[in-house]
Amino acid sequence: MKKEGIEAYLPDTICSPNFKTAPEDELYRLADLVITIGGDGTIIRYAKRAALDNKPVLGINAGRMGYLANIEQNELHLIPKLINNEYNVEERMMLNVEVFENGEKVNEFSALNDAVITSGFISRIIDISVSVGRDTINYLADGLIISTPTGSTAYSMSAGGPIIDPSTENICITPICSHSLSAKPILLGVNNEITLKSFSKKRTEIYLTVDGRKVANVKPYTKIKITKSKIAVKLIRLNDRSFYKTLSIKFNDSRSF
Repeated sequence: MKKEGIEAYLPDTICSPNFKTAPEDELYRLADLVITIGGDGTIIRYAKRAALDNKPVLGINAGRMGYLANIEQNELHLIPKLINNEYNVEERMMLNVEVFENGEKVNEFSALNDAVITSGFISRIIDISVSVGRDTINYLADGLIISTPTGSTAYSMSAGGPIIDPSTENICITPICSHSLSAKPILLGVNNEITLKSFSKKRTEIYLTVDGRKVANVKPYTKIKITKSKIAVKLIRLNDRSFYKTLSIKFNDSRSF
């Protein structure tokens, strides 16, 4: 690779005699692109960090689903395309999630897949108030998922939400086991500001999770504001598989695209 004018670095937490190492934050500044090996959780973690430095990410699937990965372990022969710049970069929108307590912002997160409010106990229904502009919707449910198009094939899909082409920009609200016959997923325009409040009459613990990580306890005086992030994740595409073909492969659908 040195003959091609390319140097590969690893984080300094990994010891390897064959690669140069550097602190992780410095790696993102040095790199032209980032390669991650793992499942969707690994790709999400490093893609969000790389987005802060506007660096594209190639995901190599070494997990179970690997929906965000572009190549499988039997497709490593495609990697030389990186050297020849024979690849495309696909942008994925993220959500900005702000947490307020008593009117003061206490934390802020980025979500590539989703932000989820759920009860801390199984089979405990919670009240969730969702405000979009001047309108408010109240849900009685096990929880609520606010997802991006990328996240539409994750938890939201399992809860009955629609599959959204990731080349579009939308925000999807999907209730989890809603105690209502009329509560259906809602697709919103990307410029909307969403405000969430939640409480439980039985004093059930309520959590906010972002991309599968619990990040905050939701109290009666907690307000969560969700908007489109100003930062986008950039994913490298080495093959020409379409979004629909990837769906078919990952979910073992016999229909052809």
